[in-house]
Amino acid sequence: MRETPSYLLLGEILRPHGVRGEVRVKLFTAYPERIDDLETVYLGKSADTPNPVAHTIGGMRMNSGYGLLKLQGIDDRDEAGRLRGLYVMIDIEHAVPLEEGEFYLYQLIGMTVQLEDGAVFGTLREVLETGANDVYIVDSPVHGEVLIPATQETILNTDPTLGIVTVRLPHGLLPDDAIEDA
Repeated sequence: MRETPSYLLLGEILRPHGVRGEVRVKLFTAYPERIDDLETVYLGKSADTPNPVAHTIGGMRMNSGYGLLKLQGIDDRDEAGRLRGLYVMIDIEHAVPLEEGEFYLYQLIGMTVQLEDGAVFGTLREVLETGANDVYIVDSPVHGEVLIPATQETILNTDPTLGIVTVRLPHGLLPDDAIEDA
């Protein structure tokens, strides 16, 4: 597992919106309504940016599934355009507290993935956030890269203390399953 980061990603600035300095943000957070309640967000080229730049929030609203973010001091389209491609982050101290059984994505990366019989399957490398459910990208020494849907039926247990995710692979997910059916 990775160490706790100083910042968590809230979204990515896509482009200016209008002429008064708003930016259109592709949101990564499950709690976009909380952004407007924050005083400060940080902008950087990645979550690992050593010194992200603090900006005071002037307002945030939703529009067609995207956030429209206004930052104080960014007052025209040209200034907003210079922010394109930067990530909007929050410092970890102001992140939304998690409910029981919820995890930040950074906590999952690097966890050992094991099958329900205890056999080690691989290492969780990345989490893809899709519309329906997340997908875990697992590096398996035997099967290579395997995409596992993160559903209740598939993810049986996640233990951050041990760093283990226990899974039940859906039938047909691996090529071996198809051979057995023939």
